[in-house]
Amino acid sequence: MLEVLKDGSKAAKARVAKLLAREGGDPRIDAQVAEIIRSVRRRGDRALLDYTARFDGVKLRKRDIVVREAEIDRAVADVRPEVRRALEKAQRRIAKFHRLQREKGFEMKEKGLRTGMRVTALERVGVYVPGGRAAYPSSVLMNVVPAKVAGVEDITVVTPPSKDGIVPEVLLAARLAGASRVLRIGGAQAVAALAYGTESVQRVDKITGPGNIYVATAKRQVFGAVDIDMIAGPTEVLIIADTTADPEFVAADMLAQAEHDPLAAAICLATSSRLAERVTRALERQLAELPRRGIAGRSLERYGTVLHVASVARAVEIANEIAPEHLELFVKQPRKWLADVRHAGAVFLGQYATESLGDYAAGPNHVLPTGGSARFASPLGVYDFVKRTSIIEAGRDGLAKLADTVDRLAMSEGLEGHALAVRRRLGGGGN
Repeated sequence: MLEVLKDGSKAAKARVAKLLAREGGDPRIDAQVAEIIRSVRRRGDRALLDYTARFDGVKLRKRDIVVREAEIDRAVADVRPEVRRALEKAQRRIAKFHRLQREKGFEMKEKGLRTGMRVTALERVGVYVPGGRAAYPSSVLMNVVPAKVAGVEDITVVTPPSKDGIVPEVLLAARLAGASRVLRIGGAQAVAALAYGTESVQRVDKITGPGNIYVATAKRQVFGAVDIDMIAGPTEVLIIADTTADPEFVAADMLAQAEHDPLAAAICLATSSRLAERVTRALERQLAELPRRGIAGRSLERYGTVLHVASVARAVEIANEIAPEHLELFVKQPRKWLADVRHAGAVFLGQYATESLGDYAAGPNHVLPTGGSARFASPLGVYDFVKRTSIIEAGRDGLAKLADTVDRLAMSEGLEGHALAVRRRLGGGGN
């Protein structure tokens, strides 16, 4: 059973410090990923096939990299009707929410001068969908749907293959969301292929989607050749609970996060020592019944935290320091505290707003900043799949209006050529 820590104690300070330092690079992995990227750039498809056999235990032929439409037809036919309906409903809700994020360009008109901004969709996007411990059709929806809403025409989904093939629900989600194709490749090699292209993989403009540390490292290393959404680390939830909170709900949401990954962090800040003790007992009892208790148990052992704090205000202060991916306010008046929350990827108000709701069907994106990056980063959205272009149109009168300002600033920076470019147009200088 987790030990309840008292805010301000040496043990509590050490635990918070451990949570803040949870993520970090690994030089050995950096070197391995760099070699994989070099190999994919040099050897193309051959490298993809070799790494797939080595890391995934699946031997592919070149023609197997792209999943054929007939294969998708057969696979999605096996999806249970109730699961299909759930995916369809989630897709509709995610699309509805993200349509509200669409940006419009604008124009500013003056005499002789017109300026503005044009918003256009990216041309090609690659979406990484994790394999491994679990299948994630929800991740497909959360990445592909906002790209489609933004107007991206070409979307490639990559996902690691297994000996049993790609999970049918993942293929169905890709089809429902509007992906252009699905590829049987994963890991750092898939990221490299999307970033630089191979014989079978067209390079993209941006790569989104979560993955393990190798995928995250690869995304960091290819950034610049392509854009990326974020460097996603292990998932995390922080729950602020006062005496009105149900300890069973708190424990359930902590375990829902812990079952993702042994490196996941599940944190409860309780304003009552009695509540804190009840949460730890509920965790122990519910963990014993959880199918993924091995993963969840290791997560709780490493990063599970139940901390007794003096007040909700103090809990919010700690939450802002940690800047969690998911922040749940299981308090009497949750909306009252929302304005005090400065750093969180997503905020869940009230104990019926479980984080699971956000993961699947509420509508907002579940691709969220982790590891404290909520201090400066945002959830994935339509705005991640567009670019903005400045527009400047000027006639002689418009140039003349600003000529003196441009001239003085250019000369102050020692860039006389900039000033002369204006003067020549107005007949005021140059040979």
